[in-house]
Amino acid sequence: MLSTGRQLLLWVGLLLLVMAPARAQPFPSRPIQLTLPYTPGGFIDFTGRVLAQKLGDALGQTVVPENRPGANGIVGVDYVARAASDGYNIVMIDQAIVINSSLQKSIPYDVFKDLTTISIVASSPMVLVVSPQLPVKTIAELIAYGKANPGKLNYASAGVGSVSHLAGEMFRMRTGVDAVHVPYKGIGPSFIDLMSGKVQMAFSSIAGALPYTSNGRVIPIATAGLTRSPIYPDLPTIAEAGLPGFNIDLWIGVYGPAGIPVDALAMLNGGITKALQDNQLEASFAKFGLTPRGTSVAEGVTFTKSEYQKWKRVIIDGDITLD
Repeated sequence: MLSTGRQLLLWVGLLLLVMAPARAQPFPSRPIQLTLPYTPGGFIDFTGRVLAQKLGDALGQTVVPENRPGANGIVGVDYVARAASDGYNIVMIDQAIVINSSLQKSIPYDVFKDLTTISIVASSPMVLVVSPQLPVKTIAELIAYGKANPGKLNYASAGVGSVSHLAGEMFRMRTGVDAVHVPYKGIGPSFIDLMSGKVQMAFSSIAGALPYTSNGRVIPIATAGLTRSPIYPDLPTIAEAGLPGFNIDLWIGVYGPAGIPVDALAMLNGGITKALQDNQLEASFAKFGLTPRGTSVAEGVTFTKSEYQKWKRVIIDGDITLD
């Protein structure tokens, strides 16, 4: 008959044997939830569902997209920031993740302390469009007109604090052009007034502008990325046209809670990289003017910090508030 001590050791050994397979399960061993922090129907919703399918294929595990809209993405991001740090809850969001940190009076998480950057998955340069009634065809002509007619240029945006608003403010500060901000509820409604000349210029996503620029109802004069867009290959970038370093991409990133285990983080990053190489995904993203990107974890962290600093400076220097 075994002594009490040896019995205890035996039971401990058996318990460890039972627990070992659970600890050794490779990531992912169950479905991953991809939070989409906006309402269904937008480009984050569409591209997020495409990525979820292809990421699932790459990882050999289901990735379930779920909409959690509210407060310009804050509700969905906060949900993920509070989730278990095991890699099974991630969020896909645009640059609102860094803009909110400077624009909102308070948010319930710290982007750099409470979240892990997994990858920057896609980007698309904005395009600067003008009204056909405005007598300009180039950036140089637009700047010259604005300086010769102070206060007569209006620029439309999708609302206070939107990327289109901050882009217009950055342009105004870089050029010294005296232009007045006209916010709309989304950039789409502004195109009616652009066509009629009630507003004179706007920064838009390529997907939003293309139906109007393709038939001359509004005029594209430059794109805002560092390289030319394949959608508008004949248009110069704003940097080319005389504002070096001017760069405004609409980008999308995938983030998770802080403290994701290294192996899970590597699997998620590698799975996204593989998913972004899929031809069907590339074609789906192209409908929104998005180019698949993919970064290492370190590159994603550096990029997120640089975008945070860029937009924080615009918000502070432009004295932009939601009040």
